[in-house]
Amino acid sequence: MVKSLITCDCLGTQAIDAEALAQATGLTVPRPCQALCTTQIDRAASALAGSDTIFCCTQEARVFEALAEEIGVDAPPVLDLRDRAGWSADEAPKLPKMSALVAEALLPAAPEKTLDVISEGVCLIVGPADVALDAAEALKDHLAVTVLLPEGSEVPDTRAYDVITGRLRRAKGALGQFEITIDALRIVEPGGRGALTLTEPRDGGKSQCDILLDLRGDTPLFPAHEKREGYLRPDPGHAPAVAAAVMAASHMVGTFEKILHVRMEPLLCAHSRAEQTGCTRCLDLCPTGAITSAGEHVTVDPMICAGCGACSAACPSGAISYDAPPVDLTMRRIQTLAKAYLDAGGTAPRLLAHDPHGAEMIRLSARHGRGLPADVIPLELPKLGAFGHAEAVAALGAGCASVHLLAGPGADFDALNAQIALANAIGGDRVHLIDTPDPDAMSDILYDHAAPAPNHTPVRPMGTRRQITRQAARALHPGTQTLPLPEGAPYGAVVVDQDACTLCLSCVSLCPSGAFGDNPDRPELRFQEDACLQCGLCANICPEQAITLEPRLDLTDQALDQRVLKEEEPFACVECGALFGVKSTIDRITAKLESHSMFQGGDKIRMIQMCDDCRVNAQFHSDNNPFTSNPRPRPRTTEDYLSKRKDH
Repeated sequence: MVKSLITCDCLGTQAIDAEALAQATGLTVPRPCQALCTTQIDRAASALAGSDTIFCCTQEARVFEALAEEIGVDAPPVLDLRDRAGWSADEAPKLPKMSALVAEALLPAAPEKTLDVISEGVCLIVGPADVALDAAEALKDHLAVTVLLPEGSEVPDTRAYDVITGRLRRAKGALGQFEITIDALRIVEPGGRGALTLTEPRDGGKSQCDILLDLRGDTPLFPAHEKREGYLRPDPGHAPAVAAAVMAASHMVGTFEKILHVRMEPLLCAHSRAEQTGCTRCLDLCPTGAITSAGEHVTVDPMICAGCGACSAACPSGAISYDAPPVDLTMRRIQTLAKAYLDAGGTAPRLLAHDPHGAEMIRLSARHGRGLPADVIPLELPKLGAFGHAEAVAALGAGCASVHLLAGPGADFDALNAQIALANAIGGDRVHLIDTPDPDAMSDILYDHAAPAPNHTPVRPMGTRRQITRQAARALHPGTQTLPLPEGAPYGAVVVDQDACTLCLSCVSLCPSGAFGDNPDRPELRFQEDACLQCGLCANICPEQAITLEPRLDLTDQALDQRVLKEEEPFACVECGALFGVKSTIDRITAKLESHSMFQGGDKIRMIQMCDDCRVNAQFHSDNNPFTSNPRPRPRTTEDYLSKRKDH
């Protein structure tokens, strides 16, 4: 069934060419409404009852959902054409952008992967008595409250909630699974007459809770504490903030769905080999500490992960990839937007990647300001950090003239700037960061910026982030062989010191991506540049310190093949002539040992120049054969015993 696109010009404030839009998208597009959500609600009801429809209005999505429920059908999908395209001070045609946004909306959405988190409402309040006890009074009827007061505090005469004193040493976990360690812990002795008494203090007391309300006004208990679910840390001196935190805590009871933001492929991880550390990009970037080392790979705690996406953008191997939405879906969205825009007659679109906060800025700019230029296509992502260099280069390769990233509150600018620098090194300085909370300033930046039109045939490669980056870069730089990249880039070559390298092949055995290889028939060190992750394991493990990294992107076909970095003449066994080892190494060892006392006389020094089989054979037949031992004693027989008796 062909989908129908139900449009509305919103009281004549935007122009929609239904016929052209239908031709560009292949959908059925009836004549636009003027007030679909009010006086023409009957047209919405008819559309819901008659066909598979998309409503081009997100502002009044609640109205259409309620109407669908009343009719007894599923709620319709909604699409924002007005704020993102129709409401704009740009006089250029809006059809290409509208067509692109419709094409993106038709892509199948990936199902969200979630994990159930259960909170039974066990709440620990930490802070001084003047604030913590008031919060406990407000929460005692909703949660199972325990108050941790500082050492030496007076305990209130109440059993409506638990009160303890002590010093909070450590806390870990997240909503539904906090683990607390308390020193100098004293709990109430419930018996006896008079004021409540406390037990003797003890260190190392442990407990669990579901919600942690921190009213100390001190250093946060967690890195990036604002992203730690279940951890509330208002300013204790600001009553409205404390009240808001108390209100939020009272609602943290029940079963919640925790989104699984990233997907792990441990076998691809280049973190460590043989207790030597290699890649630490994700560990260095994770703001919440959700990523930890687990031997040769890293592991992600899904309960702590806030889904910023920086790890996915920086991971050189794809061991960690963003999964909400998946990376391949994001790539398809980018390529679909660019292709649909160009197919509808547009030229040189600009991509604007943003998060939900950026979406609100776009809505405000459209309603009260200039809106977006007609050639700027917005791409909303749950987290902007997941949009890395690969996505930006893919957009440029697909035909976008430039890419803008609109940073929202809490953005990790170090991570974003690193990805932008890498994208510009590959894409040619066409990726830009917009850092402003002002919708009008955002619009002004986009209107004032003029990007040069692409001068290549658009490409839309499939595959991993590395493969897409390489193919898009080749399209962007036809005829170019090598692009220099900034330090820390996940693409590059290795430089081997020919004089220092002994062909021990330690790098081959430990390379996590298979970029290094050997030749079973000759002493050779081979290297495939396309597979190199620049993790540094080879340089760290090399006993001769003969390897250095060279960040770059080789765009030639040679990067896909193994090339010889170091080769030497093999040594011929002095007994059988079989080739083995490295001639220079055997000669060097022979020269060093020929004057040693343990290798004087006989064929001892000659054994060094033999292959394994000949060496074992020579040792077995030598006078001092290490495999021989004293003759075994002859078994005693009855005749021996009788002979001994005759002698006596």
